[in-house]
Amino acid sequence: MTETAEKLDYSKTLYLPETEFPMRAGLPQKEPEMAAKWRQMDLYKKLRASAAGREKFVLHDGPPYANGNIHIGHALNKVLKDVITRSFQMRGFDANYVPGWDCHGLPIEWKIEEAYRAKGKDKNDVPINEFRRECRDFAQGWIDIQSEEFRRLGIEGDFDKPYTTMNFHAEARIAGELLKIAKSGQLYRGSKPIMWSVVERTALAEAEVEYHEVESDTIWVKFPVVSMDMSRHSFAAGVANVQNLDRAPGEAVALPEDLAFVKDLTSASVVIWTTTPWTIPGNRAISYSSRIEYGLYEVTEAVNDFGPQPGEKLIFAKRLAEDCATKAKVTFKLVRDVTGAELSAITCAHPLASLGYDFLVPLLDGDHVTDDAGTGFVHTAPSHGREDFEAWMANARALEARGISSKIPFTVGDDGFYTDEATGFGPSAEGGAARVMDDNGKKGDANKRVMDALIAAGNLFARGRIKHEYPHSWRSKKPIIFRNTPQWFVYMDKELGDGTTLRSRALSAIDDTRFVPAAGQNRLRAMIEGRPDWVLSRQRAWGVPICVFADAEGNVLQDEEVNTRILAAFENEGADAWFAAGAKERFLGNAHDADKWQMVSDILDVWFDSGCTHTFTLEDRPDLKWPADVYLEGSDQHRGWFHSSLLESCATRGRAPYDAVVTHGFIMDEKGEKMSKSKGNVTAPQTIMKDAGADILRLWVMSSDYAEDLRVGKTIIQTNIDSYRKIRNTLRWMLGTLAHDKGDEIAYAELPELEKLMLHRLFELDQLVRKAYDEFDFKRITRALTDFANVELSAFYFDIRKDTLYCDAPSSVKRRASLFVIRKLFDCLVLWFAPMMPFTTEEAWLSRDPNAVSVHLEQFPDIPADWSNDTVAEKWRQVRTVRRAVTGALEVERKDKRIGSSLEAAPVVHVADAALLAALDGLDFAEICITSDITVVAGEGPSDAFRLEDGTKVSVEPKLADGVKCARSWKVTRDVGSDPAYPDVSARDAAALKELGFSA
Repeated sequence: MTETAEKLDYSKTLYLPETEFPMRAGLPQKEPEMAAKWRQMDLYKKLRASAAGREKFVLHDGPPYANGNIHIGHALNKVLKDVITRSFQMRGFDANYVPGWDCHGLPIEWKIEEAYRAKGKDKNDVPINEFRRECRDFAQGWIDIQSEEFRRLGIEGDFDKPYTTMNFHAEARIAGELLKIAKSGQLYRGSKPIMWSVVERTALAEAEVEYHEVESDTIWVKFPVVSMDMSRHSFAAGVANVQNLDRAPGEAVALPEDLAFVKDLTSASVVIWTTTPWTIPGNRAISYSSRIEYGLYEVTEAVNDFGPQPGEKLIFAKRLAEDCATKAKVTFKLVRDVTGAELSAITCAHPLASLGYDFLVPLLDGDHVTDDAGTGFVHTAPSHGREDFEAWMANARALEARGISSKIPFTVGDDGFYTDEATGFGPSAEGGAARVMDDNGKKGDANKRVMDALIAAGNLFARGRIKHEYPHSWRSKKPIIFRNTPQWFVYMDKELGDGTTLRSRALSAIDDTRFVPAAGQNRLRAMIEGRPDWVLSRQRAWGVPICVFADAEGNVLQDEEVNTRILAAFENEGADAWFAAGAKERFLGNAHDADKWQMVSDILDVWFDSGCTHTFTLEDRPDLKWPADVYLEGSDQHRGWFHSSLLESCATRGRAPYDAVVTHGFIMDEKGEKMSKSKGNVTAPQTIMKDAGADILRLWVMSSDYAEDLRVGKTIIQTNIDSYRKIRNTLRWMLGTLAHDKGDEIAYAELPELEKLMLHRLFELDQLVRKAYDEFDFKRITRALTDFANVELSAFYFDIRKDTLYCDAPSSVKRRASLFVIRKLFDCLVLWFAPMMPFTTEEAWLSRDPNAVSVHLEQFPDIPADWSNDTVAEKWRQVRTVRRAVTGALEVERKDKRIGSSLEAAPVVHVADAALLAALDGLDFAEICITSDITVVAGEGPSDAFRLEDGTKVSVEPKLADGVKCARSWKVTRDVGSDPAYPDVSARDAAALKELGFSA
């Protein structure tokens, strides 16, 4: 070898990767620039133009609330939606995404009131439409902020023309939907116990409530038995002349001899248990269950001088009697069993009869009663509980027949104070009205005053404290109460003229809907099956009004001309028109008595607003369609947006506004704990984007099982950064290699088998990717593509073909075939990943073709069916099995420093499996194993040869390659110097140098 030859720089003769696509992504700096470019070029409009005439695919956006910066849950939600719409857009659909916002309701109103209070300003002193304007401005400000934050995530949609529930047209449509429901007879004014926020002074829906642990007073209360109606008793035959046995509390009753055995019941008390002592003034009945075993007990010993004393007789569920005795520090003996028939005949006195509660308290058989806790008897206050109300109303007619008024009292006012209907505790009571809860959500004095009264009446059996889950407003985070108030409802079970009810329509629609995951169907079904009538009214100012006129009995005015005037005004002026001066006269006109018809002042539940979004987006925008293909939200929306949209659409259109419902879980920290600012474990999307980039956040979403609760934190994000780096490096190497691509098309028949294997894998992945995008299974796509890039490309195919790609002559068919396949690999990977990582794939696509407009205007690649080749795939599965044994043996040699590079080796491979041996026939196995030489022989091989632990019938003897190291390719061969013109390179490399015109 000459001195001149030793100094030759052969690197300039190699096709080494060349690319400006950087290894370091720099996403935090690059992504905002790219997002700005998309806006400048109006990518959204280009997407719509490119999709013109295609079949529409519509994901309808569930509106976030316009009152704060986005959090990690918003990011999860929007990324999932963006990936879905992008994936359908790139598969031949017109997938237009229109973002939307919920703008009405208490959270915004609350913020304006807080600002007022900080300035010493009273909301009631401000004209209502001025207040509403401030709410509107507040919402718009946050819409603008959130729009920018969503765009920073890479979300593509019509942010210039989003939908908002406070848009005038939207308000008119929401009002129009209400009027449709009113016209169909589904709207009614009723009086039911509803969830009420004293702090916020409004009714709440179930979706507006969350549960927190509280410690409550708990009491056991005696209701003295005062009568037994023997006509209601199953053993009354033969004693029809004795109908009622009455006594005053404590008074003995003379009974006929054949009925003397019931005397012990008429001198007893039924004991109830409750965690809401303040509801005792509202008690009107006691519920029991005919399925529970009850007993009559007598007190034999008592520790305390107050409370139950020896000789008292009390009725309990037998399973709970001893626990109750322990609470009161007494000892019981069982006198006898008490049957359900006997209980049905009993009437009790109210425990506060001495304060004026001088009405009878009947016992009602109820399915909701259990003997899991308490006494087996449920204190029934129909103005303070749904089940109480339903039990009371189910028996109303029978109670009236018995002379018991079925009227439901209003014992607690909007402000949490008792009313005069809570005798002894209301405004006229000594000391004024007791209060259940104050304006700050703190417990008032109602519990104490009621318990003191029960003690004075001798009817408190025991008391204590209990920790339990209790409903709180999700906005104020303060406890709520259940109270009976006049509200506007939509019937769930009223027949609608076609043999259906709103409930039956909704249940049928659920059966017709696809749910992902499937468990969502049962969840929503259970909620619809068990839900009460829909409470629509809210006692607030910022929202769409319940724009109807009603008379004193709650009858709604049905006049199309009035409705037309209302809707026209809302369309032009917004819902503020309802609150403007002279609105009543303007809308009612001259055809109706203004003294008879009153404007309803309540506003609509915001869930009704959002439940109507399908009307003024899907129906009213020509670039969308109704129904939507899919709704996607968090799993809490089974009782929220999925729920209200279903009911609204079924009430007005008879079916759901969606064909599919996809739900995602909630986000926890890395330990699986709920995120909390006080804990310092909150991960903000803004922080992730600032430190790592939006594509990293999106990759985390895509690689997670979003159907379950997700975890996120620094360690998890770092894992995704590492995964992203591998994907990026794969793309970078392909871009560098394709810098030498001339765009040659190679016929499939001319391709080497290894290239055919790669095309087969693209065919398989295409099937997987398309199916998984259809099934919204993004984790499966991410895992498949990442594994393919890392394991099958970087660690296998690229590794094998680097020698060919770098060193072969320009005319090499194998090299040109490899470039052709890498071009296909690049296109497929970038396009398949594009919905998931829009910034990175855009950068890679434009780096490959600077004249391209955007990767997002492309379609997924069409994969020819003849790329499917199971025969090649099976053969190469066996080839890779043998290769794995060789790679394992060389790794040991490298670890023990007997070789530095695999090109220094020329192993002998013993193959004892005939099928594996046959698979290697005709292949350059040294090239596949990246060695300079290799020898394959049949047989078991020596005992000290390397073997895999999995039992593969392959053994490997490591040996060093014989020859000289080529100065260009670094292979050790015997033909180095065979061409005198190139004395330090192999014959293959010498031929390539000649073709390249390189002379030594």
